[in-house]
Amino acid sequence: MKLSLGPILYYWPKQKVFDFYSAIAQSPVDIVYLGEAVCSKRKELSNSDWLDIAAQLSQAGKEVVLTTLALITARSEVQTLKKICAQRQLLVEANDMAAVSLLAENKLPFVCGTSINLYNRQSLSLMQRKGMKRWVMPVELSAETLTQMLFEVEEQGMSETLETEVFSFGKIPLAYSARCFTARAENRPKDKCQLACLEYPEGIQLQSQETLQLFTINGVQTQSASRYNLLAEWQRMQSIGVDIMRISPQGEETVKVIESFFHTVNGTNNQTVPLLDLALHESDCNGYWYGQPGMYCQPPSM
Repeated sequence: MKLSLGPILYYWPKQKVFDFYSAIAQSPVDIVYLGEAVCSKRKELSNSDWLDIAAQLSQAGKEVVLTTLALITARSEVQTLKKICAQRQLLVEANDMAAVSLLAENKLPFVCGTSINLYNRQSLSLMQRKGMKRWVMPVELSAETLTQMLFEVEEQGMSETLETEVFSFGKIPLAYSARCFTARAENRPKDKCQLACLEYPEGIQLQSQETLQLFTINGVQTQSASRYNLLAEWQRMQSIGVDIMRISPQGEETVKVIESFFHTVNGTNNQTVPLLDLALHESDCNGYWYGQPGMYCQPPSM
């Protein structure tokens, strides 16, 4: 079982991003997704900066994948997307169908991210013919659905050339909007947001009127309030054919989370004092995996 690190979904200062990936280079993660997936206004890093980080991670033995926006709303964003989808040095994660179309036209292999709705074997087969080599399961699907899909993938002889990745830790990316919730919370128009997201490096927590933690707003993205934690499910994932578990960056503790996953999957957990263990914590959820509302937290079946 490989481990991947998804793109940073928050807006962090440039030096913080560089420091973060310097630490990641020394971590036991196998695959690192780089780039901006949420908002094109987040330009603390230039394309050259991202390529410098990619080179550093590649030298450290990591597979580097460039990621794309999940919601395209401006012509300038299309131009940026075309540049990403035309380069041939690095694999690209497509997060919307425009990226899929461009990569297919350029006859380049690609990854389909969580925001692309792949809900059955037929859609996987279609994307594979377009050039998809890896897919990340949509976050709202259950283990039962995934098991059936991978059984059919195996039956159709697709499994040898198709990798499956599961979002396994972090706040769940639930939805995207043309409106910016963070700018609205600051009473600013979206076009003059003054980069409000820089003030919220982990998003803004929302509560219901009953003070129940509901969501996290992160610019145009809505996330879960709780952390999705599927660490305890790694053996079940391995048994049904999942290749990669994805960890979403969650601040300075991310390296410790990666190490916890690595030591658990490789059976060396007793050599360290992990941040995580197989028990779920109060701030965790796993409902979607069990076919329940995502915010639910169910004791692991193993």
